[in-house]
Amino acid sequence: MKKICICFLLISNVLLSQELKNAAYKDASLSVEARVDDLLALMTLEEKIGQLTTPLGWKMYTKSRNKAVISELYKKEIKTRHIGGLWGLLRADPWTQKTLETGLHPKEAAKITNEIQKYVMENSRLGIPLLLEEEAMHGHMAVGTTVFPTAIGQASTWNPDLIKKMAEAIAEEIRAQGANVGYGPIVDLARDPRWSRVEETFGEDPYLISEMGKSIISGFQGNTAEDLRNGKHVAATLKHFAAYGVSEGGHNGGAVYIGERDLFQNFMYPVKEAVDLGILSIMTAYSSIDGIPSTAHKKLLTNTLREDWGFEGFVISDLGSIEGLLGSHHIVANEEDAAAVAMNAGVDADLGGNGFDDALMSAVKADKVSEDRIDEAVRRVLGVKFKLGLFDNPYVDVENAGSVVRNPDHIELAREVALQSVTMLKNENKLLPLSKNLKNIAVIGSNADMQYNQLGDYTAPQAKDNIVTFLEGIQNKMPQANIRYVKGTAVRDTTQTNIPAAIEAAKSAEVAIVVLGGSSARDFKTEYQETGAAMVSSSEDEILSDMESGEGYDRSTLQLMGKQLELLQAVVATGTPTVLVLIKGRPLLLNWSSENAPAILDAWYPGQEGGNAIADVLFGDFNPAGRLPVSVPKSVGQLPVYYNHWAPERRDYVEIDAKPLYPFGYGLSYSEFEYSDLKVSVEAKGVNTKVNLSLKVKNISDKDGDEVVQLYLRDMVSSVLSPVKQLRGFERVSIKSGETKTINFEILPKELSLFNVDMEQVAESGEFKVMIGASSEDIRLETTFELSENITINK
Repeated sequence: MKKICICFLLISNVLLSQELKNAAYKDASLSVEARVDDLLALMTLEEKIGQLTTPLGWKMYTKSRNKAVISELYKKEIKTRHIGGLWGLLRADPWTQKTLETGLHPKEAAKITNEIQKYVMENSRLGIPLLLEEEAMHGHMAVGTTVFPTAIGQASTWNPDLIKKMAEAIAEEIRAQGANVGYGPIVDLARDPRWSRVEETFGEDPYLISEMGKSIISGFQGNTAEDLRNGKHVAATLKHFAAYGVSEGGHNGGAVYIGERDLFQNFMYPVKEAVDLGILSIMTAYSSIDGIPSTAHKKLLTNTLREDWGFEGFVISDLGSIEGLLGSHHIVANEEDAAAVAMNAGVDADLGGNGFDDALMSAVKADKVSEDRIDEAVRRVLGVKFKLGLFDNPYVDVENAGSVVRNPDHIELAREVALQSVTMLKNENKLLPLSKNLKNIAVIGSNADMQYNQLGDYTAPQAKDNIVTFLEGIQNKMPQANIRYVKGTAVRDTTQTNIPAAIEAAKSAEVAIVVLGGSSARDFKTEYQETGAAMVSSSEDEILSDMESGEGYDRSTLQLMGKQLELLQAVVATGTPTVLVLIKGRPLLLNWSSENAPAILDAWYPGQEGGNAIADVLFGDFNPAGRLPVSVPKSVGQLPVYYNHWAPERRDYVEIDAKPLYPFGYGLSYSEFEYSDLKVSVEAKGVNTKVNLSLKVKNISDKDGDEVVQLYLRDMVSSVLSPVKQLRGFERVSIKSGETKTINFEILPKELSLFNVDMEQVAESGEFKVMIGASSEDIRLETTFELSENITINK
């Protein structure tokens, strides 16, 4: 009898193996839906929950003596947890403790991802490939990749086409190394510069954010189903859902207090645009909205995203945010309930691997979560895998990674993005551009020669030759000049200060270039929370790190830290013409600098080619046209100071007026432009209504240059409060000296709409004011038009 049973089991296993070998989900000729249905029907509950688990990836390999192999931990995760993905497999930074030596270089990365996929395909029952998810907002966060300016700098270009090219390059580098999901775009509104993650955003305006976000999505995912499978694109993950960037007091991940109308009018606007474009993944936020944590917000995650908007991708928690329902928000009593609440709210996948897993299994067995809901979540994750073509070919060409990653074209593109992001804030008496006949130049400041300080947060370790600092950029530009470098002081630490040496250098120079600002540079001494956010350095540290921005580094003031302002004041006092260059991640208070420094350039975090780019602008080889994507305040007491607030107009304070120091959209050029001939017409009716505008812009200077033409609207009479001014179109256009170009804009009803008293999205009939200018305050042309009827915007 025992022999018969053994034979029966052997025969059953052979038949089952044969059945799986010929399973329909392996047939590439079938539709994604048919393949998902077939695979889902074959899966056990344990395998389904495993597909929703995304552990930390960098623990899944070990490297010694330049040889990397998959770890025993990874083999265990496949065998016991049936994991569906990994986050940050290729990530390297102080938190992961992966360095240039212990991290993976591009060809090593491609080799490991191949081995990772090969192992799961051959050593799991169903052979389901993994989603390999990577940080990617200003370059793939891995060793040897191209480092672009951070998002706040990208937005300063006001050039969505350029940002799409950047995103295509990032996606190509990620995919060439074997990963297949890129985290981005980040569409959080940055209304409070005290918040630590302003640098990761596209600024304060929903329309600008939306246009930049759509460029990232198109660049990452391509424009067709075939693009996703061609080995050059990745699935995009939008962050953070929803309204993450306006927590009370600027505290990262804190409570958010906004009304439903503001939420949908502003914060959800770029998310809706991303969903309409076909974003494949959305990440929740650490914060809460009106008392409901984002990771538990069923009304937004299910009712809005799924039912109203038709989002078809998967929702993933931010790292540890499911556990945070218990440990941070305290809305549940145990891990099982945390998993149940998140799953039932609409979270499909768990980033970090500790939020679902056993806790979710227990919730299902306790009837707190239905298996139908589990199937729904798994279906969404598997759908993305099939769309990426991973079941048919999860592998990459190892040699190709070496030629694709950080290739010359991508390096040149990084320089172009940096060039277009540089924003000139002041140029008194046309001090800039500087003469190339200068013989003696002083380069001074905390950020003049600090490579990591110009790269921003979420940056991997860098080989020194990969990064061009500001000092190196000036040396490259002016090899014949005597360039004297004095650091003068650090960003925060005051024990590393030598202002007398800076004064001496400035006095002996024809021009002093002072490079100050902030830093998001992490070091291996910094302590980190479980989520990866940095812990603020103690005042008792022997030497304070430069880090004053980046995730976890919220601020209560916005002054230049340490003795930086004292250094600038001392240099300006020498009488030597002084140029202030700012490298930083958030708006800072620049009142004294703006009044006393003759010239100011804002470069944000300009990336690996930042030094060359800033030098090109300083010496006139590139005419700056960057524009501020955020308002720069005069005082912390003014906050919030964003331009597109609701009526009425803001009143002045006793001490100062209510206006920012530099307004949204502001930036100077070496050229001058004249605006004329604004024309407007309204065509068609109802949902097909189009408002067409045209104007002429002439370069009236002797220098070719770019102008950023900005279109603002105001609904003159609205049933609910509406913005005093709202960006609804822009174009960066190159115009030669003496040339005139015609600029055209088309405005659709959704750009005219608001959410009325019943929370219906409607473009209301009546008068609209059109304002065209070079910033939100520098309005050159105005006109009005009438909308003859109410137009309901379909969800």
